[in-house]
Amino acid sequence: MSNETTAAFDSRAFRRALGNFATGVTVVTADDGRGNKVGVTANSFNSVSLDPALVLWSLDKRSTSLATFEAASHFAVNILAADQIDLSNNFAKPRDDRFAGIPHQAGAGGAPILLDCSANFQCEKYQILDGGDHWIMIGKVVCFEDCGRSPLLYHQGAYSMVLPHTRMTRREEGQPPSSNFQGRLSHNLYYLMTQALRAYQSSYQPRQLSSGLRTSEARMLMVLENDAGLSLADLQREVAMPAREIDEAVANLKRKGLVCDSEAEGHVRLTVSGIDQTEALWSIAREQQDKVFGEFSEEQIETFKTVLKAVIRG
Repeated sequence: MSNETTAAFDSRAFRRALGNFATGVTVVTADDGRGNKVGVTANSFNSVSLDPALVLWSLDKRSTSLATFEAASHFAVNILAADQIDLSNNFAKPRDDRFAGIPHQAGAGGAPILLDCSANFQCEKYQILDGGDHWIMIGKVVCFEDCGRSPLLYHQGAYSMVLPHTRMTRREEGQPPSSNFQGRLSHNLYYLMTQALRAYQSSYQPRQLSSGLRTSEARMLMVLENDAGLSLADLQREVAMPAREIDEAVANLKRKGLVCDSEAEGHVRLTVSGIDQTEALWSIAREQQDKVFGEFSEEQIETFKTVLKAVIRG
């Protein structure tokens, strides 16, 4: 790589490009044997080898948890389930005791095992490799638990969840169900809702991305449209994004001139350009809604909304 290319390398853009690779979300934990427990949110987890059973993840060299991971004989990788966004956020931000109020139990080497996760892997520390500004932690799996819960995903700076691809379930028009089970699925409300959501997103999301905004940035603008002057904490509550990604998205939107600091300290609001961009996003959303639901009566739409809101409230 030439010096000119190196000088022009944009690490922020590089990180954003890496965000296009969807990953799971984990909390990696350890205990140094003296009662010092640590846990960090990481999406760098990956498998290395089946024989021996090795996995890896990476830790920022500046992390305050580094000393504990170095002293610990074991670490545990807790793969978060789709409903554990709050757990991810808890271990992603600095605080004195990240385990306060978090149910857990001691695993191999005392490494905390979080409850109700998708899976967990208890690992003996195997090797630590230098990886630039991170340490690459390799562990030998000594035991694991597969809880079978749907995992939490991370994509383009926002949390997401698993849905089967539409191509895997689509049939030619008029083709009968392949089995009695498929026939029963056609009357299952959960199955129908997931199919409907995938069908809706398949044409809506590309149009939203054509605005030049990432999904996380568009989501933030559409939230601010109704709640100008939100704090970063308010934004985290309203959008499914980690705090670090909210900071990143706000910085990107500021550079694009779409948001600015509000009069209240720590709050952001839309600029004039941001209002125009948000109106364009809502226009795309309305056009998609009209396209999909245009054949239904107003009464049917209102009934549909009532049902959806009732399901959301639980």
